[in-house]
Amino acid sequence: MKKKLKWRLAQELEYKWWQQYLHKKEPSQYLQYKKTYWLQVLSSLKEPILEKPNQSILDAGCGPAGLFMVLESHRVVALDPLLERYKNLPHFNTEAYPWTRFLQSPLELLTDKEQYDTIFCMNAINHVNDIALCCQRLFDALKPGGHLVLSTDAHRFPFLKKIFQWLPGDMLHPVQLDIDEYKKYLTDLKLEIKNSIRYKEAGIFNYYILIARKNE
Repeated sequence: MKKKLKWRLAQELEYKWWQQYLHKKEPSQYLQYKKTYWLQVLSSLKEPILEKPNQSILDAGCGPAGLFMVLESHRVVALDPLLERYKNLPHFNTEAYPWTRFLQSPLELLTDKEQYDTIFCMNAINHVNDIALCCQRLFDALKPGGHLVLSTDAHRFPFLKKIFQWLPGDMLHPVQLDIDEYKKYLTDLKLEIKNSIRYKEAGIFNYYILIARKNE
């Protein structure tokens, strides 16, 4: 129960963060910035993730301006528990992305089985309530031979990680792990990690992009 309440609080804070962050950002300029950002992220991947056209793609934990924005040559499902609330933001317009089907749901309740060629879970896995279950859901939804691209902030220092786990130092992110712990959740499911990219460095966290493959 305590864990669930913590997650609900994190979701409430997440929406309020977006409200505050986007308040002074002109929608068209911000959306162009996000499109440029996502294209840069995709260009940094060193695996042939999107070479095949018309893929079935899941954008898990998409937020109001997720990777779905730049996947117009594919068939996309964008999943997030806050989608209905994001509709209150002028920066989020589902009609602008006709290639995307939007689904409001926490990742824990995803029931798709072996449906997606590629799954992106960008900046979302440290927001979930049950990370082991979420990783299992992602694995189950991925077709054999498909790729999971997962990005997250990961702790650099064990001592600070423990402090953040014990105390509410970062209420927006219920999951506080280092990169080896994130990798283990994937390898325990027999996903093959093809690449681990340290995309950005910061004081407490490094930002990683993990690319994993589900073997056929």
